[in-house]
Amino acid sequence: MTIRFAAATIHTTGEDVDDQSVSSQTDSDYAEEDNNFEDWVSDQAQNQSCRSLFEDKAFPSAAAARAHDKDVHNFDLRTISAKLELDLHQRIRLINFIRKHAPTSEDIGNLTGAETLFSSDEYLIPQIEDDPLLQLEMDDWSDDEDLASTDQRPTPPADLPSALRQMQLLERKLAQAHRDMAEYRSLVGQQFDAGRFAEIINEPSSSLAGPSPRDDDSHYFSSYCENDIHAVMIQDKVRTSTYASFILTNPILFRDAVVLDVGCGTGILSLFAAKSGAKHVYAVDASDIAEKAEQIVKENGLENVITVIRGKVEEISLPDDVEHVDIIISEWMGYALLYESMLDSVLQARDRFLKPERGVMAPSQCRIMFGLCEGSEILKERVGFWSDVYGFDLSIMANNVYEEAIVDVVGPESMASEPYLLKDLHLKDVTSRQLDFTSQFTLVSTTPKRTKIHAFVLYFDTFFTTTGEPVPPEVPVKVTKEGDVTLAEVWPVGGKAPPQRRASTGPGLKQKEDKRVTSFSTGPCSQPTHWKQTIFLLRDPIHAEDGTIVTGTFYCKKSATNSRELDVEIHYSVRQNAETTAVGETVVQIYKVR
Repeated sequence: MTIRFAAATIHTTGEDVDDQSVSSQTDSDYAEEDNNFEDWVSDQAQNQSCRSLFEDKAFPSAAAARAHDKDVHNFDLRTISAKLELDLHQRIRLINFIRKHAPTSEDIGNLTGAETLFSSDEYLIPQIEDDPLLQLEMDDWSDDEDLASTDQRPTPPADLPSALRQMQLLERKLAQAHRDMAEYRSLVGQQFDAGRFAEIINEPSSSLAGPSPRDDDSHYFSSYCENDIHAVMIQDKVRTSTYASFILTNPILFRDAVVLDVGCGTGILSLFAAKSGAKHVYAVDASDIAEKAEQIVKENGLENVITVIRGKVEEISLPDDVEHVDIIISEWMGYALLYESMLDSVLQARDRFLKPERGVMAPSQCRIMFGLCEGSEILKERVGFWSDVYGFDLSIMANNVYEEAIVDVVGPESMASEPYLLKDLHLKDVTSRQLDFTSQFTLVSTTPKRTKIHAFVLYFDTFFTTTGEPVPPEVPVKVTKEGDVTLAEVWPVGGKAPPQRRASTGPGLKQKEDKRVTSFSTGPCSQPTHWKQTIFLLRDPIHAEDGTIVTGTFYCKKSATNSRELDVEIHYSVRQNAETTAVGETVVQIYKVR
């Protein structure tokens, strides 16, 4: 999906908004009764925990959240709705737009009400389940004038008892709420199938009954049962030799250490750790490959050092009353780094089993890198190919190519900018919540002549340290070139053991005297790995020359339909060079990584 916003739609500086009242009463006799009713009908929404519109902070009620936004961000939802004369559905769209794109309050203050977001059905879909602000908007903001225009029931006469008047007012408000919800359902239903819509509004229905949703974990673990996938990973020399190099050339770290291997697969990392002198290694995997790993351990005579545990690391307990380990090793990285969501399991293992402060994560750090990619070859292979197949036009087959991230290899010559650091993950302290992220980026074209840029490219760099501490920004990643001898310092020559360093006392002791960094890159300049690169094709190419600036925002989160997949949104605009102040329209493209 591609969305375009005019360049002047949102500005960077805001204007003060005069405080206005959004509700007015045409009949002063009933003002007090209406206020009492509104207080009553909003109790449920007001008593739910509610998140601020402009920061990740929860409040005990919607009223408290709105008050915070008004005091801290100078933003009042009622005021802006009155200023822009928003109806019910436009207010819903505004709230969901803010929740999704996280603009500043100044940006919202500059809206005119004519922007496309106020008519886009995309923003009718709640960004937060049971969002109290949406409930408050639907149930609490209708005024009597709105009701009078749609409700044909007569206004309760003034001589009725107060309780009866309140009951009739309640009936009018309830009837209006039913009409609003029916219209809301109709609008959303036009864009989504019935099953998805029922999920969104939390309405179970026997008529919508169908197959149970796929168990993402079972499907994921079963995919690792076959030999082929493990052969591909082990034969990835950049990957496997880097792990081997870190483990086997740091015996001071591993000697007498208790090690946990999360997602052990065949157990290759556990074998390396045992060879480096680990006191004991617990190799954990939830797939059937664990059975083969156990046989491999026995075949290599290491059953007294390595214990294979079949199960999810979130659920298992370590035998022999072991509570903490010195080192956690894991090869958890997926396409675009975070695909498959295995890092969540590794972080839970860290929180459950790693020794506080002294424990080491291997790898210790990963950086997600982002850049411009000329991408003409990928475009020809994935899009142009379909335009002439044995003389037939099958180009409709290419329609969805722009909605799916492509995992493929692009050469260094295709890079059209220096890479930009999107996300820096320090495994020692990152949390699962931080794996859904938003990052601003600025990319400067380095093409020597005017060129069409057909894609963005994403890859990751991985670092290992003996202390587990973050790598300084100035330390470059090792880029392995084709033909490099990557295994020379790892494997014993002529049956001799690998070189040993003088050991200090204590299991898993950090090498304070040795702060070497072991690393590898999955980028276009490196020897290709099985992760390749992740490519985001652009529907309309960027016309760039040396110095063209592309700025934007990268949004990444777990998919709502499959937690192992990723949803990505890229918002970008183009400025021809640093001297130019004119910025082009903002383009939004939405992708699946799966």
